[in-house]
Formats: sequence, structure tokens, C-alpha cells
Amino acid sequence: MIPVAGAPVSFGVFELRPEEGVELAGPDTVCQVLQDTGYVGVDMGPVGFLGRGAELRERLARHGLELAGGWIDLPYADQRAFDERFAELDGILDVFVEAAEASPQRLPLPTLACSGSAVRQANPGGGPEFALTDEQWKPYADNVMRAVEHVRARGLEPTFHHHACTYVETPDEIDELLSRTDVGLTFDTGHLLLGGGDPLTGWRRWRQRINHLHLKDAKVAVLDEVVKGKGDMRAVWAGRAFVPFGEGDLDLDGIMNEVIADDFDGWLIVEQDTIPQLGDDPDQIARDHHTNREALKKWL
Repeated sequence: MIPVAGAPVSFGVFELRPEEGVELAGPDTVCQVLQDTGYVGVDMGPVGFLGRGAELRERLARHGLELAGGWIDLPYADQRAFDERFAELDGILDVFVEAAEASPQRLPLPTLACSGSAVRQANPGGGPEFALTDEQWKPYADNVMRAVEHVRARGLEPTFHHHACTYVETPDEIDELLSRTDVGLTFDTGHLLLGGGDPLTGWRRWRQRINHLHLKDAKVAVLDEVVKGKGDMRAVWAGRAFVPFGEGDLDLDGIMNEVIADDFDGWLIVEQDTIPQLGDDPDQIARDHHTNREALKKWL
């Protein structure tokens, strides 16, 4: 049975600041909602959000959850910045090791990602004019493998998340990364739609490398409007591009039938990235989690 996890980003808890005056859910609220709606895992969220050491393990145990993964972005394209950030990697990996002590049978996956650049962040969807050159790809891939090998040296297996507004966003960029490294792929249906890809095609194309699944529905029209208007990624999140299963353009039946047929055995993390707004119904996030988990009961 594929284990299903939720994520703090679905509560608006991630690297972007909240809207002024909005109070975000705390770790126990996040974990309680996931427990109440049938999830068995949780993504880490910002480092330390779920606690550290004994506090982290106690919180996970109390809510019947395991740590599924966690975001680690590094500036692979900027050597000086990468070297500085790399020095912080062990401190982040410590959280994964601490959590792994509570669930040694299914270790959490450190989810490597690219920090992007100001230009990429301002141009969701990418394009040839914003892509790395062949000359730039070699040091980029070398830095990815440096991070990958360091994660493995800590006894964990990494995964790499293609993501909007980074140098690994479009299908061609995902192909390039996979051809130059041996890291597993976090397959994100929503970000692939934003990057101009099709989830069914992508799954079939990269299945042998996918070791982590982020499942989200998205309204392509919202994504297209942001790209057309040269909005940034915050505009995508704030514009409610990511929606409950069945309300967007993801072919959930199609992708889940493929996932099951291929005997995928990694974590499936349900995400509905959002930036909560003043005046939002405080119970809506919990209802969306219930909706999303119920939609998956057809397969899981």
C-alpha cells in the first residue's frame, strides 16, 4: 500500500511569508488535521517547524505520522553561493536523521531542489532564453551530485524536485538533469503543468527515476494568466492555482492508474499549495484535506 502524506505547504507554511495579519497553523494543528483525515505521513516544512530531536519524534508518534520528506533548496548554478549554503546541509540533514530514528523501515527523503534565480523567479514556465547553457550545466550537475553524495553519506536517499521558477522546471530541463546525474526524481504534477509538461506523459517518460510523488491538482488557466502577465510564483500561489482534486485540470484517474499499475512504492505526498488570505474560512483547509484524501480511496 502506497503511504499517503500531507504537507505544511497546504496550510500556507513554507518559505514565503504569509499575508499581513494572517496567522498560520502551528505544527500540532497541521499534524492533527492530517491524522484526522487519514494521512500517515507529513512533509517537514521549514526546518524546525515540527520540532527537533525528542520533540519531533514525540510529535510524530502522538499523531501517528512518519516524516516523508522535506525541502532543501541549494543554489547549484552559483558556485560561491552553493559552497556557502552547502556548509549548512549537515544541520538540515540532522532533522531527517532524528526523525528516521522513529521510523527506520521507511526513511524520509531529503528533497533537493534548485534555488533558481531572480530571472527564473520572475518568469514561471521558463523558456529557452532563461535556460542554462550546455557549459553551465556541467558545474550545475556536479554540484547536484556533490549534494546527493553527501546525503547518501548520512545514510539517506535523496530525491530531486523539479520546480517552477528554477533551472529544473521544463520537461527538457528535467531530462537534462536526469541525464547528467543519478538522483531520483520527485515527480510533481502541479509544477509539471506549470512547466509546460503533461503529467501522464511525464510519468511514463521518467517512471524509472521517480522515487517520490507530489500529487496536486491545478487550474492551468490560472497558471497561464500568471505566465502571460509576467507574474511571479507568489502570484501563482496567491491566485489559488492549486485546488482540491477534481477542481483543476489534472487527470487524477489517469495518473493514479499509472502509479498503481507501475507498483510505485514510494511516498505519495498530497499538496495543495496556498497562501492563506484574510477572511478565509478557517475550516476550509481541513475540508480540502478530507476531500483530497477521500478522492484517493479509489486506489489507496
